[in-house]
Amino acid sequence: MSSPEQERRSGVQLVSALLLLLSLSGCSSMDVLVPNYINALNGTTVTIPCTFTSCYKIDLTKFAMNWTYQETLNNTQEKFMTYDKKKGMQPVPSNRFGERVVFSGNLDKNDLTITLQDVQLEDEGIYNCYVKNPPDRIQGHGIINFNVVTELPPPRDSTIAVAIGASVGGALALLILSMVVVKCLRRHQKQELISEEKLEEEGKLEPEAVAEEGTKLP
Repeated sequence: MSSPEQERRSGVQLVSALLLLLSLSGCSSMDVLVPNYINALNGTTVTIPCTFTSCYKIDLTKFAMNWTYQETLNNTQEKFMTYDKKKGMQPVPSNRFGERVVFSGNLDKNDLTITLQDVQLEDEGIYNCYVKNPPDRIQGHGIINFNVVTELPPPRDSTIAVAIGASVGGALALLILSMVVVKCLRRHQKQELISEEKLEEEGKLEPEAVAEEGTKLP
């Protein structure tokens, strides 16, 4: 018959074992990491990245992934890259892309990145990266909005910014100088007014002093 102390220790050990099991298996669900937007210049080669995190290492006998394209969210998806258990990552024949899409990632690093060569205006749309890595139960999904532009935005003209800054700085300097001059003039006028008031007071006091002396004479 076990004592209360032994039962307490058994309970602590059971809780510890459960916590250890949870810590080992408590990995978050699969996450697929992709950029939300990509702006590509027409006619260039562009990398479209896709990586994922999983609780488990890749088992190539169970792993599955697909790259798909759709013009808009309402359109059907067109598969153009997939994983084959025997051949690895393989492009799927596509009238849209032809042979312009190649796999440039690394499965050992959970990297499913692709490279799109000679970008065309028709390549604009939504790119989906789907990943399944059993025994993870959840299928990962990354969505990329791919925009194609015909020219890069013009560089910012720093000359205009410098000219505007110089003009603003000059105006501020002129304003400060004007304020200093006005302040000096007001101070000078105030000093002159004080001097005049002193002179007037002295002029008023002199006759009074003479009258006082006159009253003292015999």
